[in-house]
Amino acid sequence: MKQLIQNLKTGETLLQDVPAPQVRRGQVLIQTRRSLVSLGTERMLVEFGKANLIAKARQQPDKVKQVLEKIQSDGLMPTLEAVFRKLDQPLPLGYCNVGTVLAVGEGVTDLRIGDRVASNGPHAEVVCVPRNLVAPIPDGVSDDEAAFTVIGAIGLQGIRLLNPTLGETIVVVGLGLIGLLTAELLRLNGCRVIGLDVDETKLQLANQRGIIALNPAAGTDPVKAVLSLTNDVGADGVVITASAKTDELMSQAARMSRKRGRIILVGVVGLNLSRAEFYEKELQFQVSCSYGPGRYDDQYEQQGQDYPLPFVRWTENRNFQTILQLLAGGQLDVKPFVTEVVPFADYNAIYGQMGQANPSGGPSIASLMTYPEAVELSSTVVLREAQYGGGTGTVGLIGAGNFTGATLLPALKAAGANLKTIASAGGLNATLLANKHGVAESTTDYRQIISDPAIDLCVITTRHNSHARMVVEALRAGKHVFVEKPLAIYDEELSAIIDAQQASGRTVMVGFNRRFSPHAQKMKALLGGERSDEVPMNIVATMNAGFIPANSWVHDRAVGGGRILGEACHFVDLITFLTGSRVVCVCMNAMGRQPSETSDSASLLLRYENGSTGVINYFANGSKAYAKERVEVYSQERTLVLDNFRKLTGYGFRGFSSLSGRQDKGHAEQMKQLIQRLRTPADSQPLIPFAEIMNTTQTTLGALHSQREGRWIDVHTIGQLQTQAVVAEAV
Repeated sequence: MKQLIQNLKTGETLLQDVPAPQVRRGQVLIQTRRSLVSLGTERMLVEFGKANLIAKARQQPDKVKQVLEKIQSDGLMPTLEAVFRKLDQPLPLGYCNVGTVLAVGEGVTDLRIGDRVASNGPHAEVVCVPRNLVAPIPDGVSDDEAAFTVIGAIGLQGIRLLNPTLGETIVVVGLGLIGLLTAELLRLNGCRVIGLDVDETKLQLANQRGIIALNPAAGTDPVKAVLSLTNDVGADGVVITASAKTDELMSQAARMSRKRGRIILVGVVGLNLSRAEFYEKELQFQVSCSYGPGRYDDQYEQQGQDYPLPFVRWTENRNFQTILQLLAGGQLDVKPFVTEVVPFADYNAIYGQMGQANPSGGPSIASLMTYPEAVELSSTVVLREAQYGGGTGTVGLIGAGNFTGATLLPALKAAGANLKTIASAGGLNATLLANKHGVAESTTDYRQIISDPAIDLCVITTRHNSHARMVVEALRAGKHVFVEKPLAIYDEELSAIIDAQQASGRTVMVGFNRRFSPHAQKMKALLGGERSDEVPMNIVATMNAGFIPANSWVHDRAVGGGRILGEACHFVDLITFLTGSRVVCVCMNAMGRQPSETSDSASLLLRYENGSTGVINYFANGSKAYAKERVEVYSQERTLVLDNFRKLTGYGFRGFSSLSGRQDKGHAEQMKQLIQRLRTPADSQPLIPFAEIMNTTQTTLGALHSQREGRWIDVHTIGQLQTQAVVAEAV
């Protein structure tokens, strides 16, 4: 199947062959019939992509600040590489989709195969969309009309926030497609509508629909005109649907409003507000968020937890339904807004001329794309022909997120890995990464990797709640496994992994990369190498992790497991490596009067078998300008200080004072050694003993038990494991 994408680095818009998505729980698989091009939003993406680097920076000053902070903490080259990687990630285009249901996921009971539906799916021949972002299309509403559902809901949500009453005068600033739809919906609501735009064609279209249309570019002063039309009272409300870089539209909106008027921002404008203009009139101002309540709420959109109607009357899905009802009843007529209809394959007829006149001579208002009736629904796309055989160290990757593309794939490629297949749920990310890094295939069905006899190693980098399940599946299929941390987020998952590993005898490796950093290796050598376990030491590790919003999946106990499980585990493993010993008990204290298991500002106390102690301070409330990671080791009247894996300083060591270099957290070295071991005889020693991997996972799980129970936890009790059972299969 094909999907339309936008390259933010070059501005190029192109069709990409991608594997068809797999229907998932709570989601709907849809074959597209129509999609509407949101000319305003998508034109901004195209123009941003075509801009040079300096122009891109000027458009996003907040991102520039983040870049400067990252340079200060991580160094120039790692920061520049991260910036260019971000720009090199094409984006899917489109969010106004109409199609036919091909399949429904588990838990979806109110839709059937063959139903016509509207959704916020992208421009692609087949899309997979969460149920709460899908609305059935009533009989009598054409595909062309239904394509306006989502963009109509954007205007409708602005009106919901404005809360207009019958007879009020409302000004709509900007008569693009959203502005015209907003004005029409306001008129249906019994309002007197004044529309402002600089394009005469749009103004004529508005006039034909009973809207008072004014052109500021023709010499009309918009503020004086609105005041004159309202007997110097001012508008009851202003809805801004335009896009502008200056603050002038906000200033005009304030000056044309009546005392205690309301201003709603649907578009994108400068927001340096004049306090005097808002203060004197006690104006209300609110920014409208997309389609309505539920937008960007993972629990609503991805997990399907609807808001109860008596308390949240208008969610984004109910806004979709409202637009469709208005279309079905004939109150909302969108046919005059359609200026061009082109086949999906001819997308460049729209994107190549974006912002220019349409073939009829006027500006494009709404462009529709039609899709072929027959679509190939293959879950795998072969991007290049290559021969692979089992036992040659062939690798399959499950997961195609930022970390995979930025770190793991380059490290695997540098290590000379035979990269055969990469899987992602949607297919696009996997295909883009496969093209970039020379991977032969992309797929949306991860089980094809697990069942492929040519693949020896499964690399798993999906969300945390899927790690344990996929590890067990891969081990049972006879694969070696590398899984990004955490290995498991629940005790019983850890037990299942141990059973599967013991039964298969295959290698399980976790992304505990810090021990492979040249700085960590130097620390180990200075502390006595393999004999470092003979003398107890004190180690303090601090992670200035940075803030992540509370609604992120990472904080969800059932999905991400929390940042202690997902990130602090790095330093449990590092301290284990440096001490040459394993944790026997752990105690965690988190910040807050009633901290939860997933608190991300906490201190862990570790007690080791050889008498060493570790303290891990994992803090999310520090400055981004400060280094992210710092490790201090105290032993035999000597001290080592590692600063952000860029500089190691020694105190009291004969012949050593410091080691500096580019930030290196060990990812590349771990992948290099992993691929080397994969190609060597089976009796080679593991990179990290399985007993240590289990012990680290037990420790972080034990830390959550400690927080919940308020006591020290013996880590060997986690997952009902016995110490001797772990030791028995340590290699």
